[in-house]
Amino acid sequence: MGNYLQALRRRRARQLAAQYADPHRDQRVAVIGLGRFGRSLAAELMRRGWDVLGVDVDPAVVRRMSGDLTHTAVTDCTDPGALRQLGVGEFTSAVVGIGTDMEASILIATNLLEARVPTIWAKAVSRQHGQILERLGVQHMVLPEHEMGERVAHLVTGRMLDFIEFGDDFALVKTIAPDAVATVPLRESRVRTRYGVTVVGIKRPGEGFTHATAETVIAHGDVLIVTGRIRAVEAFAELD
Repeated sequence: MGNYLQALRRRRARQLAAQYADPHRDQRVAVIGLGRFGRSLAAELMRRGWDVLGVDVDPAVVRRMSGDLTHTAVTDCTDPGALRQLGVGEFTSAVVGIGTDMEASILIATNLLEARVPTIWAKAVSRQHGQILERLGVQHMVLPEHEMGERVAHLVTGRMLDFIEFGDDFALVKTIAPDAVATVPLRESRVRTRYGVTVVGIKRPGEGFTHATAETVIAHGDVLIVTGRIRAVEAFAELD
């Protein structure tokens, strides 16, 4: 289970990195806090061609990352003067990857806001932590442990093979096709009308994923990519 949770954490970091992948943006970001989440995020941003400044208070952690990132620094970013010396105020994006030390997280976020960094992401260890950061003015919150817990719960208790939750009670899931919709075209099974979900992709054994259309006929054992409200996709995945 530990390896699986680590894989989910890395995937969440990749998802966050993907949201930066706009070729028209300033390709520089400061990642403050190089724990497991911060390291995964920084590595993925580097892979996507970004210039990454990695910052941590632990010299050993910074040494390990120094050859992998564009720039690294051993600095306590709860000190606004340290941020100014690093020039973080000139960056268009910054990520506060510190979660367990809530006081440090809040102080660093405050310093980044005072430095007028336009876009700030912050890791939160609880919804209350996230609410505090939001009230300060941080635009984007990430709750990796909470999200991983919800995700694993869906995978453990149901027939889902994967589960990704988005905002506004919306989810994307990978699941085995239920018999209730098999052997007829999607148009005839009326999946959207009956179950409130949309089948967007389908994979048969030995084949790759393809886009689903109204004429797609689902076979027993097919793997489906389905989107919709969380309760709707949960109910669909539990169909016989």
